[in-house]
Amino acid sequence: MGSSSTVSRIIKYTLSRATALLLTVVLGVYLTIVIANMGGYVDEIRIAQIRESVGASVAANRELQMLPASEIHKLINQQVELELERLQLDRPFMLRSFTYLKEALTLSLGRAEVLTSDSGSRQVRLILLERLPATLLLFASADLILFFGAIFIALYLSRRYGSFLDRAIIALAPTSAAPSWFYGIFLILIFAALLRVLPFGGMVETPPPDAVLPYAASLLKHLVLPVAAIFIGAVFVTIYSWRTFFLIYAAEDYVEMAKAKGLSSGAIERRYILRPALPTIITAFSLGIITIWTGSIILEIVFNWPGIGRLLFQAIGAFDTPVIVASVVIYAYLLGLTVFLLDIVYAFVDPRVKVGEERRQ
Repeated sequence: MGSSSTVSRIIKYTLSRATALLLTVVLGVYLTIVIANMGGYVDEIRIAQIRESVGASVAANRELQMLPASEIHKLINQQVELELERLQLDRPFMLRSFTYLKEALTLSLGRAEVLTSDSGSRQVRLILLERLPATLLLFASADLILFFGAIFIALYLSRRYGSFLDRAIIALAPTSAAPSWFYGIFLILIFAALLRVLPFGGMVETPPPDAVLPYAASLLKHLVLPVAAIFIGAVFVTIYSWRTFFLIYAAEDYVEMAKAKGLSSGAIERRYILRPALPTIITAFSLGIITIWTGSIILEIVFNWPGIGRLLFQAIGAFDTPVIVASVVIYAYLLGLTVFLLDIVYAFVDPRVKVGEERRQ
């Protein structure tokens, strides 16, 4: 009976968190649609482009040039109306915006207006699927290295409070105020321009190797600088914060009692310092991930990384509304999924968090 009640609470908690995040994603995507379309102004530009294109097509038809001007004007209006009806541009923008919202959430955004995939397709879904793995690879690698590296160093510093390295990390913590792409520029100047030991950017060398091992080696080589930029941009303040958490828990009475019982320092760190500090660390890390994701656009541009961030920048410059909206939807889904997973993990590592409603006896 108790196990079924626990499972029920877990399901309720998961559904409530997923619903809240989904509503946030929907609201964010809808606002993006309205902003990207400038409240309908972009659609007005599209209508003008359609009218201009139809007019040019009719004017180029020699058979239609013999018709009276009134007939030509009527023919142009008929073709424009058919095209507007096909694209659903004959309806008010507020009604179309909800259709755009549905298509955006399902990534059924049809064809891009300007951009194409590497294979030459204008299908928005294909364009995004080509860029998504690159972004996931870059930021998943950087986040994992940052998380485990910061925990290891923070634990090490908590044992050596006041040492030279500890004071150095405290002094370097304010450097994390600068975004990761800022450090990326200096890394490129040092390791690519001056030392010439790492590539300037890109995901693999050109032309890409055909064999698996050379391709993987080239990929790892190109990952070094962008991952290092993300790591340097966040590691010092992260270590400083987490080292402070470890020091707070290390000063608790139960830690002194564990030392008196003769437990090893490793066991004390795992059970009585790291474990109770994990909920706070996960919360801080989730907020840091959001900051890293939001800075991904400029970072991918700096390193010429073929991901969603660079795609979004290109779409904004080309006024390619379907690709802009689709890119924002992907980011919204990724951020929502990240926060959701971290929220679930947080609920399980922190016994103080009630997973679902519990009956009071």
